[in-house]
Amino acid sequence: MADVSHPLREILLGVSSESCPNTMNFHCHTICSDGSLEPELLIAQASERGLQHIAVTDHHSTQAHHPMKEWLARRGDQGLPVPRLWSGLEISCLLKGCLVHVLALGFEVGHRALHIYCQNNSATGGSLQAKAVKEAIHEAGGLAVLAHPARYRVRHTLLIEAAAELGFDAGEAWYDYDFQTNWHPTPFICEEIDHQLQGLGLMRTCGTDTHGFDLSGR
Repeated sequence: MADVSHPLREILLGVSSESCPNTMNFHCHTICSDGSLEPELLIAQASERGLQHIAVTDHHSTQAHHPMKEWLARRGDQGLPVPRLWSGLEISCLLKGCLVHVLALGFEVGHRALHIYCQNNSATGGSLQAKAVKEAIHEAGGLAVLAHPARYRVRHTLLIEAAAELGFDAGEAWYDYDFQTNWHPTPFICEEIDHQLQGLGLMRTCGTDTHGFDLSGR
């Protein structure tokens, strides 16, 4: 696992089924990958809604991070409240022979270890393996999170176990598998995932996986 002193750890320990979408959101997208919102519009919406913590996790791209950081700095200079922006990235990789998505959170943007995963496309060869992705995220100072564990062809219990064995830090426990207009964690399955993650000593995250124009849903 990553450094136990990582500043995001304390935040993730407070994540619950009530955290998203109004307090925390660690999974959303902009036009820098397959989302609909400009980076500045997304972070403006997050600020207006009073979010405390947010990470934009575009697929294989961190291009949105700097425009959002600059927008937040200007707003902060005006004495207005802003959420804390954490670096984010969504990476495709293979885990137990299944193509899954891994969220990198709280890493050093631009770090050489993640360069291969920031080219707007999936990596190939050995770099496509979950172990390689996890190691790259940790080298860049980030946390490795298994995204939406119940969306794959392999059962989530097996994927979570495999991620834990590889040294992942967390799993996305609270997720709307029904893709409702107004985000709400899916009953039963999210509780089951949360329970398994806790039992394995992994942290839990939450996120709307927004691709549209409203951060309250997908």
